[in-house]
Amino acid sequence: MQRVGFVIFPGLSIMGLAAVPAFELANLADEQTPYDIRFISEHGGPVRTSAGMSVETEPFGEAAFDTLVVGGGTSVLPSTPGLLSLIREAAPRARRVTAICTGSFVLGEAGLLAGRRVTTHWMHARELQAQCPDSTVDMDRIFINDGPIWTSAGMSAGIDLALALIEDDLGHDVAQAIAKKLVLYHRRAGGQSQFSALLDLEPKSDRIQSALTYAKRNLHKPLTVEELAGAAHLSPRQFSRVFHAETGQSPAKAIENLRVEAARVMMESSRHPIDVVADQTGFADRNRMRRAFLRAFGQPPQVIRRNARGALASTEP
Repeated sequence: MQRVGFVIFPGLSIMGLAAVPAFELANLADEQTPYDIRFISEHGGPVRTSAGMSVETEPFGEAAFDTLVVGGGTSVLPSTPGLLSLIREAAPRARRVTAICTGSFVLGEAGLLAGRRVTTHWMHARELQAQCPDSTVDMDRIFINDGPIWTSAGMSAGIDLALALIEDDLGHDVAQAIAKKLVLYHRRAGGQSQFSALLDLEPKSDRIQSALTYAKRNLHKPLTVEELAGAAHLSPRQFSRVFHAETGQSPAKAIENLRVEAARVMMESSRHPIDVVADQTGFADRNRMRRAFLRAFGQPPQVIRRNARGALASTEP
C-alpha cells in the first residue's frame, strides 16, 4: 500500500482536494487497496479551508509518504516556516512530490523547484517564474512531470495529474476506468494547453453564447456569418456588431481560435494525419491550418504534436 499525503494548510482551496476522489476510486477498483490516503498538516487537528470548511488532519511525523500532494489557495498564500521545514524534510523520503495550482509556490519556497520544469495556473505563472528564476515555468501545460516533481495548472488540472499518477502506478486501463467514473471525457495529456478559446471570449448574452456553442459543434462546416447569425436569431449585420461588442473579436477571428483549439486537441491526443485534422476542424487544407497555428502559437502543428508526445512520454515509467 502506497501512502498518499495531502498537505493541508489554512486557506487551502477546497478544490485543491479535487484529486482525492481519483485515489479513492482507485482503491475501490483494486482489491489490494493500493493507496493509504492521509491528510496532514503542520500541527494536526482541524484546519480551516478558504471555503470555511475544516479538514481533520494528523500532524507531520516521521512516516514516509510515497506521494506528497500540496494543494493551493485561490490566491498565492505565504507559507509558514514550520510548514516549509516539514516539506523539506518529507520530500527526500517521498517517491513523488506534487503540487496543484498555486501549490507550486509552496514547493518553490521550500527550494524543491530549482532546475525543474514546472507549471502552475497561467494567471500566476510569471509570478512563480520571478520567485523561482532557477526553474523553467511553462504556463501552457496542464501538468508537468520532471523527475520526482509533478506540478499541475489550475485546480481541475489536479484531477488530470492524479489520473496520470494512478496510470503510472496501476496502468492505463485503470486510469481510464476511473476517468469514466468521474464523468470525464478523457484524461487530458500533460502536454495539452490550459487555455480555452470559449472562456477567453466570455460572451455576455445568451444569443452570442448560442452562436458560439453552435459553432463549436459544427467546426467542420464553413460557418458563415449568415449561419451564425441564424443560430443567434439576429440579422447578419446585428450579429457582427453585437458579437464584436461582447467579445472584442470579429466572428471570423473567434471561429479561427475555436478551430485552432480543436485542432490542437486532436493533434495532441490522436494520431490522425494532419490533413484529417484540418478537414474535421474546418480548415479545409493543411496549409491554412498551419498559418493559423503560427498566428496562435508561433509553431506549426507538427511541432505541437511532437512536444505533446514528448511531454506524455516523460510521464511514462
